[in-house]
Amino acid sequence: MEPKKKCILISGTMGVGKTSVCKELMKLLPQSVFLDGDWCWYSHPFTVTDATKKVVMENIGFMLQNFLRCPDYQNILFCWVMDHQEIIDEVLKRISPALENTSVYSISLIASEQALTQHLQKDIDNGLRSPDVLQRSLQRLPLYQQLSTQKLDISNLNARQAAQKLLDIIAEK
Repeated sequence: MEPKKKCILISGTMGVGKTSVCKELMKLLPQSVFLDGDWCWYSHPFTVTDATKKVVMENIGFMLQNFLRCPDYQNILFCWVMDHQEIIDEVLKRISPALENTSVYSISLIASEQALTQHLQKDIDNGLRSPDVLQRSLQRLPLYQQLSTQKLDISNLNARQAAQKLLDIIAEK
């Protein structure tokens, strides 16, 4: 029998470290593949309409299903802002046909306002993010407490340490 696959959904507000943590987690998990939801919506100008939302969700569902069906991948990592339960549920609905013999983990990265501000300010200072992201991200932070996800507070962790903690969470199940 094939080993059970793992599909790991990582949510969190902008700047909390989802991408960095997933890149570190990939190094710790064998046969892993990583999709960042932002890559499915990388457009200029960035526009949020019903049509663009539909395309993004279809792209995410298509790519994750392909990764799940590929026998060479055992650990499928996906991260995105996913600040409402409906978004997580929609992703799961779209990939459900490919979830046979797969354990699904849904984890939210959370942080203190101070830690989040420090992360984002570094990116703002380096020209990687616009200054308005700070307020928008801080406003979303409380939304993650309402989600049906496991929570990992990364306030005092670097990306490698957070990835190790995620590995511990995944091993518990």
